Amino acid sequence: MKKTWFITGISSGLGKALAQSVIDKGDFVIGTFRNQYQTDAFNNEYKDKAKAFTLDVTNFSNVKEVIEKIKSQFDNLDVLVNNAGFGFAGSIEETNEQEARDVFEANFFGSLHVTQNVLPIFRKQRSGHIIQISSHGGFKAFAGFGIYNASKFALEGFSEALAQEVSPLGIKVTIVEPGPFRTNFAGNSFKHASKIIEDYNTTSGLFREKIKAIDGIQEGDPNKAAEAIIQITKSEFPPLRLPLGKTAIATLNSKIESVANEIKEFKLLAESCTY
Repeated sequence: MKKTWFITGISSGLGKALAQSVIDKGDFVIGTFRNQYQTDAFNNEYKDKAKAFTLDVTNFSNVKEVIEKIKSQFDNLDVLVNNAGFGFAGSIEETNEQEARDVFEANFFGSLHVTQNVLPIFRKQRSGHIIQISSHGGFKAFAGFGIYNASKFALEGFSEALAQEVSPLGIKVTIVEPGPFRTNFAGNSFKHASKIIEDYNTTSGLFREKIKAIDGIQEGDPNKAAEAIIQITKSEFPPLRLPLGKTAIATLNSKIESVANEIKEFKLLAESCTY
């Protein structure tokens, strides 16, 4: 049966690859761009195969308006993919308040508000699959990536709770955690703290340089990631978390092992606090 997908942020990267793969397989895509010119060009190219809207996920009235249009124009919605967002590098001390808020507005609050506005559609249908595009950095933090990590940790936190809340209603939730992929994530769309403190050159500074160095040569293929995401939407019991790429798997295993070791080492001290 033909599915209808709503994917935010399809101008480049994983969002673009996923939208194209979904269209190629015969499903219908509702996508979003921040630029009206891109929206018009997409609609002229795909006509009956897809429909684009201009949307800034940080503009919450815009989110509500666009989703109301979707409700009025389409009979059903099967998959929501919260993909819009951006990367940010900088140590915790280097990052100013506005920079941190901008990251959270896009990566956390944008996804939260899109999810909240789509949920009434899914509840009425008693079906739907929410795909949250997180990161392996949404499970394990890295020096120089802390504010981005925090935004994705927050996304994963509400999504993990959401999965428990909506499961009885026939709604599924999957958190996708890509490692490094050959997208524009590390390119023009990546942002940096405006302040640089030399004392952090060997930690967050190294991370900034690493991000620049890997742009365009990352291990991950976005087209293969798109195929993996499409595959889990066909499953009756999809995973809550889906790491993508060898680096992502190594990252998750490293965090799990570290936590397990610390629990074991300090178990007696922790238990001594109870009666």
